[in-house]
Amino acid sequence: QVQLMESGGGLVQPGESLRLSCAASGSIRTLRTMGWYRQAPGKQRELVATIPSGGTTTYADSVKGRFSISRDNAKNTVFLQMNSLKPEDTAVYYCHAIIRRSGDYRVDDYWGQGTQVTVSS
Repeated sequence: QVQLMESGGGLVQPGESLRLSCAASGSIRTLRTMGWYRQAPGKQRELVATIPSGGTTTYADSVKGRFSISRDNAKNTVFLQMNSLKPEDTAVYYCHAIIRRSGDYRVDDYWGQGTQVTVSS
């Protein structure tokens, strides 16, 4: 069984920063692309940023220059540093990972439970 556990959400004022973390645990053979998505009330879930196990990161246009994604492969953890936060960044942020489990040839998508980020004065 594989789990993704997020942490780091909260309430901040516009212009402030937050850092989200997501740790993958369980029977993991290969941890491929990891990423962050978000869903605001009444809107569809959207991609925020992704980072492959080796390669180029990608960002939504709305967060470029403000957010930074990184990962610690030794700890199976992905981070999202969010700077200069805006009210429109308010959403539930979900961690995503593409994982091959130990003893299994398949590659599956996994999601965290979500963490609330609220940006308000």
